[in-house]
Amino acid sequence: VAAQKCRKRKLNAILNLEEDVCNLQTQKESLKKEHSQCSKSINQIKQKLNNLYHDIFNRLRDDQGRPVNPCQYVLHCSSNGSVFIIPKHLAKSEQKQDNRKEQKQK
Repeated sequence: VAAQKCRKRKLNAILNLEEDVCNLQTQKESLKKEHSQCSKSINQIKQKLNNLYHDIFNRLRDDQGRPVNPCQYVLHCSSNGSVFIIPKHLAKSEQKQDNRKEQKQK
């Protein structure tokens, strides 16, 4: 009787583990689909942002009415929502300062 109960417990444990494996495989597939959808969404947003960036630079003009060169300038968004056009070399130095601030906070 003890051996039968032991075998029954072992069989139940195996069945429970098989059920867990099946549930985890289903969850894994669901997460893979979600990851794929998120990746597609991110790529679409990146493309839209890139298009917007180019559209903005196509419309921007300097004081003399000449187009602004996107190779020399970048768009900078401040924390209050303001958008500025700044020279790339200033943007790089500003990024370095931001990185230093983040490292100090850690």
